[in-house]
Amino acid sequence: MTIEIDENNLKEGVLGLVIAVVEILEEALKIQALKRMDSGLLSDEEIERLGKSLMDLHVAIEQIKTDQGLTKTVGEIRAELDDIVDDVVEKMVNPVDTRDLLGQDTAGNMGELWKRESEIC
Repeated sequence: MTIEIDENNLKEGVLGLVIAVVEILEEALKIQALKRMDSGLLSDEEIERLGKSLMDLHVAIEQIKTDQGLTKTVGEIRAELDDIVDDVVEKMVNPVDTRDLLGQDTAGNMGELWKRESEIC
């Protein structure tokens, strides 16, 4: 699967991709922040600062998207990136034995493939 970027407006496409990646990093930062808060190792002041920093980041990202007219573009890119991640996860969870695709038996022989080829010739 490929990420489609509007070739007529490369600037919008590249900015959209950059903002989409920043949003993904923002989500990762939020997850890490929650883990640290749950660990009990942060003081109330540190939790407050962390929360404010994450909120400031979110507001800045949203402002950039609004100012540059990128909300739709970023949403489309995020959807495409999500599809790519879903495909990768699916392949990791349910791997396909490439020998099956090549017509090899479990011993690595080309049995079925050779039979098919000889029938054609």
